[in-house]
Amino acid sequence: MDHEEYTTLVAALRSVPDPRKARGQRYPWAMLLTLIAAALASGQPHGRAIGQWVHEHADALGDVLAGAPGRIPSEATLRRALQAVDVVALDAGIAALWPATNQPVTAESAGTLVGVAIDGKAVRGVRAHGRVIHLVSVVRHDGRVLAQAAVADKTNEITAAPRLLADQPLQDRVVTMDALLTQRALARQIRQQGGHYLMAVKDNQPTLLDAIRTLFTVPPWLPHEREAEVWQTQTVDKGHGRVETRTLLASTTLNGYLRWPALGQVLQRTCRRVHLATGEVTEDTSYAITSLTPQQASPTVLERVWRGHWTIENRVHYVRDVAVGEDATRAWVGNTAHALASLRNALLMLLRAAGWHRIPDALRHYGARVERALTLIGARPA
Repeated sequence: MDHEEYTTLVAALRSVPDPRKARGQRYPWAMLLTLIAAALASGQPHGRAIGQWVHEHADALGDVLAGAPGRIPSEATLRRALQAVDVVALDAGIAALWPATNQPVTAESAGTLVGVAIDGKAVRGVRAHGRVIHLVSVVRHDGRVLAQAAVADKTNEITAAPRLLADQPLQDRVVTMDALLTQRALARQIRQQGGHYLMAVKDNQPTLLDAIRTLFTVPPWLPHEREAEVWQTQTVDKGHGRVETRTLLASTTLNGYLRWPALGQVLQRTCRRVHLATGEVTEDTSYAITSLTPQQASPTVLERVWRGHWTIENRVHYVRDVAVGEDATRAWVGNTAHALASLRNALLMLLRAAGWHRIPDALRHYGARVERALTLIGARPA
């Protein structure tokens, strides 16, 4: 990482340049961004709510507002700040945010391999105004957002992913991705940067999919040879009213057959779910490829890494949509939607570093007192 690292969100926001002309400025730029961040930490979802929150808590925000004594920025001023903010600089500052944490180090970040997921997410609320905003993110499997960029639509993830990963240190990291990004060029780039990949395989790579599926359904080896050709692991979890059994098979048999950069193993993963209330049984099978060899990653490790990919959905995208209300927010002018998404990424990191597992509970806690929200973002001492 070439730029400075920040332990508080306020410090990261101070790195974002002021886009305004010098003439007519009434409020310090960092103050406006700090007020917006504090309001978001208090559960305010959009510009109107942010403006009202600032006005209603002006007394408690005295230290923040000290940069413009006797003045309170209007809702329109705060909206214009969101519209004009340099989202590239904002994302870079948030990527450099590494808050102190009282949480235990997770398995994904404690070993020699760190899982990193890359995937895209549409900001659906802006569709009501005829806009399309699609954000591609690089997220560690512990939920920390490392990079984010806007693209025109989902298909543009293929061109955005190489650019995002080019700026990431990939040594001792395994990059996980869905089938859309299963591309030879991207696999080659990841290996050239010293990283490893685990790529889902679906119908957009029909030849590759057919070869892997055939290997595990019509194997080219005799039954007594299977143990030497296939490695497997099985895990069983009970929760959410169901029992889920996941079986992962891995093989190197196709390494010399498939023309894929630095192929280490091909994988088959079967999930069998028994719904306890109804007895209904469902089963689905998925496939993937990885550059990790059996010596570098056992089936147990591969299962953990593969499952860890869904962190980007379960701990970032879904939480932003539902718990933080991003889907219901229709702010669309200028850079507003992108800026709010970036700030929400930062807040999720801060809340989890503070030990919160249920984000709605956290927002109610910090929304109860302004001082709590200011402390969370680093605008006042802990």
